[in-house]
Amino acid sequence: MNTSTAYDAIIAQCKELFLKKAADYGTAWRIMRLPSITDQIFIKAQRIRTIEENKFSKIADDIPSEYVGIINYCVIAMIQLELPPDAEENLALNTVKELYDRYIKETKDLMLSKNHDYGEAWRDLRIGSLTDLILMKIFRVKQIEDNSGWTIASEGVKANYQDMLNYAVFALIKLTDPKAEQIPNT
Repeated sequence: MNTSTAYDAIIAQCKELFLKKAADYGTAWRIMRLPSITDQIFIKAQRIRTIEENKFSKIADDIPSEYVGIINYCVIAMIQLELPPDAEENLALNTVKELYDRYIKETKDLMLSKNHDYGEAWRDLRIGSLTDLILMKIFRVKQIEDNSGWTIASEGVKANYQDMLNYAVFALIKLTDPKAEQIPNT
């Protein structure tokens, strides 16, 4: 399966869960500040790394569901980042769907451009390396947040959220490939 098709299949699963949760909970996540969203992504990535290192987990949520969480929290972060401070907290489900689609399209377009330039190098990475790259991006975002969003020569937080999202999609693509390296789920 080519990268674009595999990407779309992964995102379809993530979006379905995201919209179901939005129907259940509304947009309660709108109350979260960006550093809190970054910390939620950190918790998920750190759990994946801990399971990778310990080779087992003690709770039922598996590694793929944690990557899905990273993807959806990255979308939440991009929405929060760009909505004005006085934007409605309770977004209509249709608005949420439109925003989700918009940020996924932007992020996929970025992935396709980078994939062209890097020759799909991600396919040769280990899943653990993708986890480490997500953690590195989280620490970059935390540093930018600690600097009140100010950077000298670095890309901003949105680009880092996009990269984290794409690394999580790559990990899920690899995890669904029967020939790919597998990591323990329990």
